[in-house]
Amino acid sequence: MPLPQLDSYAVPMKDYNPDNVNMARKLRRGMTPWERKLWYGFLSSYPIRWQRQKPIGNRIVDFYCAKASLAVELDGGGHYTTKQQQADAARTKELEAAGLTVLRFANNEVDFMFHEVCQRIDSAVREKMR
Repeated sequence: MPLPQLDSYAVPMKDYNPDNVNMARKLRRGMTPWERKLWYGFLSSYPIRWQRQKPIGNRIVDFYCAKASLAVELDGGGHYTTKQQQADAARTKELEAAGLTVLRFANNEVDFMFHEVCQRIDSAVREKMR
């Protein structure tokens, strides 16, 4: 089923902290294996444009789709401490306050349930673009 078409500038650019631009470039050059798998295995060829390591507000999201106002975050082992889970929850709340929907996946989901991860992302995009 083809995706619905939107005007090319339907979703405005989110504000960002210019200090994060160089950090985002560094993160794009040093993607984790899970980020590479999701990017090269799915998002880079998705029919709607995705960006890697996109500065939004004071944050840098792993993957961002402007047309769907959707951010995808991949969480490694360090994200399972209480302190990091609280930080992730605050980060998600901040991104949602900026108008984004945030999908979070554990790295092991990308490893062992890749097809399901891709389906969830595709479903979220389609839902947001109705």
